[in-house]
Amino acid sequence: MENCGETTYTLINKYGINPRTINNLKHNKSITMYTLERLCQILDCTPNEVVRFVKDSQ
Repeated sequence: MENCGETTYTLINKYGINPRTINNLKHNKSITMYTLERLCQILDCTPNEVVRFVKDSQ
């Protein structure tokens, strides 16, 4: 977000991203593929720049 000049405020107010979604991202919780696609379009990035898959340690 910093590289694109976007803030949490602009994602919520300008682009209509739900504050709960922002909270989920900040706390490593799940988001939908639709939301991931929207974030990539807004931030002009790839999914790998938004999320990271970590192998479960079980």
